[in-house]
Parts: sequence; C-alpha cells; structure tokens
Amino acid sequence: MQSLTPRQLPTYEHLLAALEQECQAYSASLDTRRVSNPASCLAPCALSEQSAGFEAFRQAFSTEIAPQLSASNGGRYWGFVTGGANPVATYADWLVTLYNQNVSKGGDSVASQVERQAIKWITELFELPAVFEGVMTTGATAANVLGAMVARQEVGRKQGIDVAKVGCKDLDYAVFAATPHASMVKALGLAGLGQESWVQVACEPNSEAMDTIDLANKLAECRGPGKIVIASAATVTGTDYDDLIRVAQLCRQHQAWLHVDGAFGIFERLLMGPQGKTQGIELADSITLDCHKWLNVPYDCGVFLTRHPHTLLATCNVDAPYLANSDAEQPFMSLGIENSRRFRALPVWATLLAYGKQGIRAQIQRNVDQANALANWVNASDGYELKKPCELNVVVFCASDKNKLDTHAVLAQLNEGGQVFMTPGMWQGKAVIRCAFSNWRTEMQDVELAITELARLAS
Repeated sequence: MQSLTPRQLPTYEHLLAALEQECQAYSASLDTRRVSNPASCLAPCALSEQSAGFEAFRQAFSTEIAPQLSASNGGRYWGFVTGGANPVATYADWLVTLYNQNVSKGGDSVASQVERQAIKWITELFELPAVFEGVMTTGATAANVLGAMVARQEVGRKQGIDVAKVGCKDLDYAVFAATPHASMVKALGLAGLGQESWVQVACEPNSEAMDTIDLANKLAECRGPGKIVIASAATVTGTDYDDLIRVAQLCRQHQAWLHVDGAFGIFERLLMGPQGKTQGIELADSITLDCHKWLNVPYDCGVFLTRHPHTLLATCNVDAPYLANSDAEQPFMSLGIENSRRFRALPVWATLLAYGKQGIRAQIQRNVDQANALANWVNASDGYELKKPCELNVVVFCASDKNKLDTHAVLAQLNEGGQVFMTPGMWQGKAVIRCAFSNWRTEMQDVELAITELARLAS
C-alpha cells in the first residue's frame, strides 16, 4: 500500500458527512444502548508500518471501540457527578477542534477575550463579586491544584518566601479540612504540601459538614504563620455544605487562606440565591467549580476563581524571551498550569449565551426534582434504606438489612444490567450506593426505569 501524506487524507466534506452519520446513530442509540460496559476490552495489536487510511479507522472505531463506550452522555448515567454535553456546547466544541486555537496569550486572536468574558459571565451567573478573576482548567482537580498552589504562595509571602521561586523547604504551614474531595487531597500532594499533611477537623453529627467550633479551636492552637482552610460547598457523598459565613469569619480572625471546593455544589446558588447553602462563598479567597458537571459542557472544563489575581500570577508566571507578552492583560499561560491551552471557553460561552441564567436554572431544578423522586421511592421501599435526606441532586442509599441484600452485589447487578449506572460510596462507615443527577437529558421516565430495576433486584 502506498504511504499517505497529510494532504491525501479525506476532505472536510467527506469528514462532515461521516460525522453527521455518526452523530445521528449515537444520539439515536442513547435510549437503548448499555449505559456502562464493565467488561469492555480492546484486543492488543501492534502498530502497522502501512498507511491504513481514514476508512480503516472509521471501521475500527465502529466495530471495536464505539460499542464498548459508555452512554455517559445519556440521561441514565448517574455515577460521580457527570453532566452531558448539551447540543449548543457540542457544536461549539466541534468549532474548538476545527479552529484549533492555542489560548495561551492574546495578540493573535479573540479567543483570550472570549475566555475572559466567559469567566465574567460565570461570576455573574453565581452572583459573585466582580473582584473574582480566574482561569479555565481541565477540571476541578486542576482548579484545586491551583487553589493549593496559590494558598501556598500567599502563606509564603507572609513569611518572606517566594515559594514559586525557591520552593517549600522553609515554609511553615498548616492545612485544615473536614471532608476534602479526593482531588483536593491529590492537589495538596501535587503542590508539595503533602497528601497527609492536612489537619482533620471534626464534622457535624451525621454530616460531612465542618464543625466550626472544632475549626476555631484548631486554628487557635496553631501558632504558625501559614494557615490554609479547605471548605466544601457540597461534599461528594452527603452533599453537605460547610457554614461558609462562620468559616470565613474564623479565617479572617486567624489570617488563614480560605479555599472553597464548589465543583458542583455552587449550582445550588442558582436555585436559592446568595442566601442559600452557598452563603459566604463570596468571602472565599479562591473557589473551584466545574463546567463539565452541571453546566453540561463537554469534557474537560473546570474553573479556578480568586480574589487575588496577583498572587495567582506570582504562582504561575515564568519569564522566557519567546513567551514575552505585549498584552495589557496577563496571558492565561501565566495564570494556570498549562502553557498550551485548548479553547475550552467557547462551549461555556456558547452555553451561557444560548440558554441564559433562566434556562440553566430550570435544568438544575429538573435534576433536583428527579433526585427527590428517587429518594422518596427509596425511603418508602422495603428493599432499600435512604441513608440521609436528599440535599440537592445526590441520593445516598443502601440495600435494606431486612431483606439481607448486599449493597455491593446490588450495585454490581444494577450496573451489569446496563439500564442505569451508579457508583459506590461510604456513609458513616457503611457501604452505600451514590446516585447523582446532573445531565440535561435525564427525564422522569428514566427515574421510573431505575425504580423498576431496583425493585426487581430487591424482589
């Protein structure tokens, strides 16, 4: 076979026709295909010396890969906190790939301005003070890494140490948290602060929320100059919110940096406003949130916000002649982890423009209603036990001891059935099933299907 050169590959007309066919087939299959494929397996093969061409890839994808992919974009994938890509964001993401912009700095494109406007719109969506600025990241993990790094930089500054330049060797610090997300613990390790370095703050009874009396005592006992507090606006299992007003007061009193992980919980603010469970998040020094969760844009897209952009710059900026910047505003490459950056702001910008605050709020409310419908059924059932009231969009339950069912076995059978997908968790030391509603496609009939499956497994 003759080797193919790049210009011998298919035309855009051919590719678009193939893409249209694939999109239609995939969209039509979402209601019937397996939601998850626990037994998926790709047969190993060596890289060929010969050029196989586009049609060979298309055939391989259709037969070997596509049938084994999950329907995570569909309405019955309720593991983790997984949003689906809404139609407008999907189209925008196609454009991101087509135009292939590197949003590292301005000067050659409007892309950087689009990201800045999208970030401003996000602060307006959540009614945050205009002082907050930030950067789009690959997700909440990267945003939490920035949170740990910027907090580290600030406590270093108070000690006369430029940590970004000289490291943490002489840094005196203490990190306080009650129920940090795994990504936050990972972030502490990546930032050099240590995954095991944080001080455990007690939780409120039957809750994952921080006991602020214990936090006050631990901050008072800490004599070091560098204090960092990690708070949660919705914990991953219980969907519990820390008392951010009180936590912020204590942070001010003890000169501690306050980082709030609000990856999906900040969306409660669209329903209840600034006086709801997120009250006080506006007082944080930095905030993490995800757009590929409840905003329903394609993976991957998170956001890091801070009221201290100069500290963010001091954390991430590095000088090099070829990176010299002539923009009035700092380039994004100096505000985040990446130098080369995908134009991931466009699907966010498109979603906010197309759906508006009202449309996004309505979708959030639908998911909350669906979660409550499942929680109410579980609470009334004989086969299952609701472990805690449904606080927002996450239902936490287990198999009932009365029926002698095993929660792990029920979850495995449920997921193997392929009708719905949920994930495991732990609540107060007991294994639970965790079901999170965050997809724009989910309908109440999907909840009814899940109820039918759960009832069957309990019978």
